[in-house]
Amino acid sequence: MPENSNKKFTHLHVHSHYSLLDGLAKIDELLDRAKEMGMDSLALTDHGVMYGAVEFSIKAKERGIKPIIGCEMYVSHDLTSKNNTALDRKMHHLTLLVKDEDGYKNLMHLVSIAHLEGFYYKPRIDKKTLRKYSTGLIAMSGCLAGEIPNEINNGNYEKARDVAREYEQIFGKGNFFMELQHHPNNNEQKNANKGMLEISKKTGIPVVATGDIHYVNKEDAEIQDILLCIQTNRKVQEKNRMSLMDFDLSMKSPEEMQRAFKNTPEAIANTQEIVNKCDFHIKLGETQLPHFDVPDGYTDVTYLRHLTEKGLEKKYQGNITQEHRDRMEYELKIIEKTGFPSYFLIVQDFVNWAKQQGIVVGPGRGSAAGSFVSYLIGITNVDPIKYDLLFERFLNPERISMPDVDMDFADNRRDELIGYVREKYGEDKVAQIGTFGTMMARGAVRDVARALGYPYGVGDRISKMIPLGSQGMPMTIDHAIEIVPELEDAYKREKDTKEIIDLAKKLEGCVRHISVHAAGVVIAPLPIY
Repeated sequence: MPENSNKKFTHLHVHSHYSLLDGLAKIDELLDRAKEMGMDSLALTDHGVMYGAVEFSIKAKERGIKPIIGCEMYVSHDLTSKNNTALDRKMHHLTLLVKDEDGYKNLMHLVSIAHLEGFYYKPRIDKKTLRKYSTGLIAMSGCLAGEIPNEINNGNYEKARDVAREYEQIFGKGNFFMELQHHPNNNEQKNANKGMLEISKKTGIPVVATGDIHYVNKEDAEIQDILLCIQTNRKVQEKNRMSLMDFDLSMKSPEEMQRAFKNTPEAIANTQEIVNKCDFHIKLGETQLPHFDVPDGYTDVTYLRHLTEKGLEKKYQGNITQEHRDRMEYELKIIEKTGFPSYFLIVQDFVNWAKQQGIVVGPGRGSAAGSFVSYLIGITNVDPIKYDLLFERFLNPERISMPDVDMDFADNRRDELIGYVREKYGEDKVAQIGTFGTMMARGAVRDVARALGYPYGVGDRISKMIPLGSQGMPMTIDHAIEIVPELEDAYKREKDTKEIIDLAKKLEGCVRHISVHAAGVVIAPLPIY
């Protein structure tokens, strides 16, 4: 056991607002609170997704906190079975943490399979899939929705013990832990903890203390409950609805956790055992260009030159000047030096294909219009020499970064173009990117008012007092109160308005949903997962 490990604690079961309409905490808030409490490591384990992994990794390092990337998965009996039976709808939680690069790749693979093949109400995996992609991962038994706690609370102690052994066999000895959580007001949690401690004694499978964080501060429990109401389209006053108010899901300090688990210090110490096993950092800033097939006898460099010279002849037809040749040679030299010939070949290929199909393509905008090579090979339609445009704004040899060509295609035929790219590079290597819709001031007010059971007109009236943002900047509630006297007066004088606004402010900026971005497409050299 590492020295002083019993004096340290790390939260390994943590949900951010990327656990959509379930987690409340933003990543900055989680990391700032961890830093404030003296923690030097933290995990992120959102429900079924890895949306926050990169943001979390970057921001944790900036604060000197070791990021541990994970995911709380939904485990089904068979991810392919979607027959609306009770068995198909039943899912158990399982917390996975990344140990190394193999583990990160396997977790990405599992999450991809869960969404693309197993999605049924939630993104699901099964144990057969887990066996295939278990290398490099640490697994923990999850909250009360985990299979082991569930079997214990159903009185199936022997089944729970067998399941624990099964998970240990899947992930390997020392890579599976049973989660003990401290929720003193919940008898099922007490019973599950007791059963898992007994199983641990009989099997040697270790236990670990986790907090199942969904929000940062204890006083945020109410707004997280409202968030669940928004997710399930229920009202706070309704009975028999999903609620987590019996649980304290705030970020507790190491001292609080140590007091809560004073009778099982090994559960605290094992958090550091896991932290020491997890040593992975996402590699960022490395260009990953897909392979572009060039004709026999060419390299990407020589083929780009061939297309450029061909374009020079076609564009100027006998009126080629020395200035044209010098500019072409200068740009080709920098493109080769910076390693981006393939980028130009890829872009010109789908742009020229679109033009051949009669799809309307924009003439080029932004810094790309300053590239003579782009003009010659058909990416843009603007002659940068004629208009005295600078190439260095687009690609600067002193400050190498990915070229950025802003493309415009007729939106009614964009799907054809994406289909061409998928066919050329492979279905598994092309994907449209996601975009997150966040709760803005007006929407947050309406959502909170509805969840609290107010008549429609109440939330509608308040939201309409909030001005729309300008120049792409959303209006915040605080700013609206400052500049709209009517809203400020209502906030100060009306109890209902104050309640709604105070709660809505806590939801501002939280992710509400994910959708497909209208324009962003990724082409990768390896399968996207």
